[in-house]
Amino acid sequence: MQVLEERIAREGKNLGGGILKVDGFINHQVDPVLMDECGREFARRFRDIGATKVLTAEISGIAPALTTALHMKLPVVYARKHKPITMPDQVFLTLTPSHTKGRTVELIISPEYLAGGERVLIIDDFLASGATILGLVRLAQTAGARIVGIGALIEKTFEGGRQALSHLNIPIESLAMISSMENEHFIFVQQ
Repeated sequence: MQVLEERIAREGKNLGGGILKVDGFINHQVDPVLMDECGREFARRFRDIGATKVLTAEISGIAPALTTALHMKLPVVYARKHKPITMPDQVFLTLTPSHTKGRTVELIISPEYLAGGERVLIIDDFLASGATILGLVRLAQTAGARIVGIGALIEKTFEGGRQALSHLNIPIESLAMISSMENEHFIFVQQ
């Protein structure tokens, strides 16, 4: 998606160690017009998969998941990283490594909002190693739901996440695919 690639090229920062900082428009400050365009594009790409829910992880996945769900007219469920007191005692929980946090994080979903028979579209901000998305897959499968698609705003192809998810045999769509980050020069894969 050209508009997203241009924004990454203009404002993205390579912090080293495979970390791409896009805080000015995705991860800290959110550009709602850009997120709406991304959501519209995901909705177009996934229109025929028959999803009944969109699933993401807090916090950076919420904006693209919400706009995607808006255009698909679906509810969004997001995995929490801390269990609030409003959540029931019995929850779906998994642990996953976080590259940006440098530690393992919990992903928690209430069984009130994800159940057997659901057809789940996972939308997240990044596809890197695939660890967070695999955590979301485990949560959905534990709930008895079926994963029908995965979308990421940005894929860092050099981290192998797509290969880690290939066993799922479902559509995987990324709006911007980066094959190399050297200094502030990003090489995008033409789709």
